[in-house]
Amino acid sequence: MIVVALAGLGLLAGCSFAPNYSKPSVQTPAAFKELTPEQFNQTDGWKTAKPQDSAIRGNWWEVFQEPELNAFEKQVSDSNQSVAAALANFLAARAVVEQSRSQYFPTVSANPSVITSRQPSVSNPNASATSTEYSLPFDASWEPDFWGRIRNTVKANSLEAQATLADLENVRLTVQSEVAVDYFELRVLDEQEQLLEASVAAYQESLKLVKIQLTTGLASGQDIEQAETQLEITCAQATDLGIQRAQLEHAIAMLVGQPASTFSIATNSLTTKPVAIPFGIPSQLLERRPDIAAAERRVAEANAQIGVARAAYYPTITLSGSVGYQNTSIQNLFSGPGLVWSVGATLAQTLFDGGLRKAVTEQSQAIYQGTVANYRQTVLTAFQEVEDNLSALRILSHELQQQNAAVESSQRYLTLAGVRYQSGIDIYLNVINAQTTLLNNQRTALNLQMEQLTASVQLIKALGGGWNVQQETNTTIP
Repeated sequence: MIVVALAGLGLLAGCSFAPNYSKPSVQTPAAFKELTPEQFNQTDGWKTAKPQDSAIRGNWWEVFQEPELNAFEKQVSDSNQSVAAALANFLAARAVVEQSRSQYFPTVSANPSVITSRQPSVSNPNASATSTEYSLPFDASWEPDFWGRIRNTVKANSLEAQATLADLENVRLTVQSEVAVDYFELRVLDEQEQLLEASVAAYQESLKLVKIQLTTGLASGQDIEQAETQLEITCAQATDLGIQRAQLEHAIAMLVGQPASTFSIATNSLTTKPVAIPFGIPSQLLERRPDIAAAERRVAEANAQIGVARAAYYPTITLSGSVGYQNTSIQNLFSGPGLVWSVGATLAQTLFDGGLRKAVTEQSQAIYQGTVANYRQTVLTAFQEVEDNLSALRILSHELQQQNAAVESSQRYLTLAGVRYQSGIDIYLNVINAQTTLLNNQRTALNLQMEQLTASVQLIKALGGGWNVQQETNTTIP
């Protein structure tokens, strides 16, 4: 009766010493400081992203409408080794949940044995007797979860599994954004290479013109040397771009899980146009950023671990039993007289541990406070990253307009310098200065476009990409 009562109590009345959990409070502004969505969509040169709602969803990179980039992004989930490692960590964490859940159930074992022994005969000291004993016992033991130690352990492990799932999505998002940034940088380098090649062709024509004018006495040897110097410098600049492009190509190969030696990207023009990213309101970051979700789950996990630590103050009760057969004859092993059984309960209580349990409890409480601080810091970092990229896009939009105006002005300056040189009014150095100014301004404009696209990708990453917290909660964690 006592055993039955203890078992019933263990099933129905178990308690938990973990504190009641609530998500830590964080200061969340009503809106981002840099730009409202209405103002952002009105920014010059920007088009509204698709889908046209309050958040980027799913395959976020598709808003840039780059088929080649879409193909690379698909390979990230299939072949990237950092993503594969993060997935393995999640599967391992999920297996730990299964391990901890097994403690809800009894442990049953079987230990069959055959023992033959030889002992001196009691009636005849000069003789001995040999006997064989057969046994087939089944043993079971179970620890009822009176104090919530097992439940809080399962809960903590489940929360850690959810956190590692969010870690997986954060790694995936990071790699996807790196692929996009590297791809756009590579395409801008292709544009710069085309620009330098066009400039080289123009400088070659200028050199031919100067040589012709040398024969007519309108140019000097100095003009020839200046034209050749400018031509060679520009050729060297075009060649130098090859190093950067090769390294970006190798980086993309690594990110998509392919050997750099067998991977190549054909040269192509930059066709991507900037898009206005729907960024919503600050509080949505708490639902859309996987790193924030991971940090919050680890706060809840640390809270559950406090309950595990507190349960150590209370006694451990173990129910055990054994049933089986034992006989000296294999033929009669399963007979009625051969049936043996036992059942009982044990209680264990630590009476003195030198303050160990108190220290462990204090440690778990301090770890909880640390996870709360990490969670709040992660949220603050998220706000900073969004504001950084919003401000970058706002400023770059105006800067690019100014730089494009500078390119147009440089083109007019070059035209005038060419006319004045051919008329004999100015020296050729003025033409070289005008050509150099135009080329530098054109390259600066391309770099600003690259910064604009990079900031767009980083903004999407800062907003959580296409992920939301529902993906974490909808994933089956046993």
